[in-house]
Amino acid sequence: MSSSVCLRCFKRALIPPESSSSLTTAHRAAFSTSPSLSANPPKKKPSVGKTQGKSQAKPGKTLRLTKNKRVQTGRPPAPGERKALRKRIVLSNTNALDVPGLENLTTENVKDTGRLRELEGRVLGFGEDTVDAMRALEAFKPGQGWSLFKRPAALVRKDMIELGEAVQNAKENNSVARRVVFGERGSGKSVLLLQGMAMAYLQGWVVLHFPEARPITNAQTAYQPIQTAEGETIYVQPHYIAGVLGNIAAANRGLLNDLRLSKQHKLPIPLQSNISLTRLVELGARDPQLAYPIWKAFLSEMTAPSQPEKQGQLRPPVFVGMDGVDHIMRMSAYLDTDMKPIHAHDLAIARDYASLLSGKTPLPNGGIVMAATSASTRPAVPTLDHFLARKHAETHAQALTTIRDALLDQAKTAKSIQDIDLTNLEALTPASFPPPLALQAQNLQYLVLRFHDQNASLHSLRKYLHSFAPKLPEWNPFEAMDQHVADVMQTGVGVTKMEGLSKEEARSVMEYYARSGMMRGAVTEGLVSERWTLAGGGIVGELERGAVRARF
Repeated sequence: MSSSVCLRCFKRALIPPESSSSLTTAHRAAFSTSPSLSANPPKKKPSVGKTQGKSQAKPGKTLRLTKNKRVQTGRPPAPGERKALRKRIVLSNTNALDVPGLENLTTENVKDTGRLRELEGRVLGFGEDTVDAMRALEAFKPGQGWSLFKRPAALVRKDMIELGEAVQNAKENNSVARRVVFGERGSGKSVLLLQGMAMAYLQGWVVLHFPEARPITNAQTAYQPIQTAEGETIYVQPHYIAGVLGNIAAANRGLLNDLRLSKQHKLPIPLQSNISLTRLVELGARDPQLAYPIWKAFLSEMTAPSQPEKQGQLRPPVFVGMDGVDHIMRMSAYLDTDMKPIHAHDLAIARDYASLLSGKTPLPNGGIVMAATSASTRPAVPTLDHFLARKHAETHAQALTTIRDALLDQAKTAKSIQDIDLTNLEALTPASFPPPLALQAQNLQYLVLRFHDQNASLHSLRKYLHSFAPKLPEWNPFEAMDQHVADVMQTGVGVTKMEGLSKEEARSVMEYYARSGMMRGAVTEGLVSERWTLAGGGIVGELERGAVRARF
């Protein structure tokens, strides 16, 4: 066995070395690790899996075009330029016609309430001085249609007449009227506030206006905490207050020049004892760090009793207005040191306005504190909504109570139910009542007329009338009430809901559009009815949009 193995080994060893030349070149290359000597080695083709989803261009020349790149030929907008363009107010249209016979809202019209009632349903313009003052107070809004006509003008409505009477009453009796205006979008809330400020300005009042309450609470203004004398922490917004003071100085310059300081105020800078209020307000407008102390000093001067026997101490009535008041009736977007939201009434400027609206800060020389809600940027404010609905329902509930009491008085002395006069009851329109009282008014009208038709006994009628009592909206006990808002609205604050125009008022407005050249065609009864219906029952903003803006 061992001899055979040895012979095989010897046999393999006896093979000559030259016999390895019989191996082919291909076999040599298979064991070679040297690089290829080819000048252009062939590229490896990608595998099938890697080429899926990719388009393979065919070899050859292709046409390549340059990309369409935008070339900036002008300068980029400066910081704040876009915001200024968005908030730009244009009060004149050179292409519009000058309306012949257009009267202005003058001092004589405002003082004479009888004359103002005669102008109900007519469009009145604003004088140049009034326009300059209202522009300084930022009373004109960008979304309003002032840029469509030759000059600013507004319709004299019933609500404006009532506001004019309140202005006149406050001037004569040193009374104070506090009112919140609410309603649908485009119903004329901001314009009514503008008309109120214009009437107060024409009678020599000091007019204070907060153009928008939203910038106070949306956390886009610098703020800092301070301690009050009572130990409370409030938050001051220096730059916003400085802007408000600048508007006040520009609008009331002629009146404030004649008024002097009457008190000694603790301010960061020394002041002369006989400095004018114009100079005082301008100091706060120029330096934001002095804005809030000077605002408090100015507010103290405006709420001081008038001393006509002393020079410069005569204090006129004050008109204080704010648009978008619902933004300060809730939690703000600011945070305290514990990262908790700050209530809007803990912001200094909102706190001062709420104190004026509630009557906590008195106006001994008379005045009006007026607020308008915002329907376009309105936040959720359940507490304010409840009090607005309840106070609005109280006015209609009083009308139902008056009709019920009149029927009871007749039922006590009448011999039969046929002797009772039902004229006021038949003229009742339940559809004009707010939703909580509409059904109650309908039931009162239906049941009393049914008793009359069936010739029922006076005893049954008196029994029903004694049991009838208008029910007002009640707060949901399962929701938390905002006590800050409740403390303001539970006081003697009145509310006014802006309704749509009547067809006579809509016709007057459309005739003004036609005379201005902004609406073509004759103003007929059919056209007025059509536009009035499409405008949601005479909403003035929708009426303008459908009659004028639809052309552009």
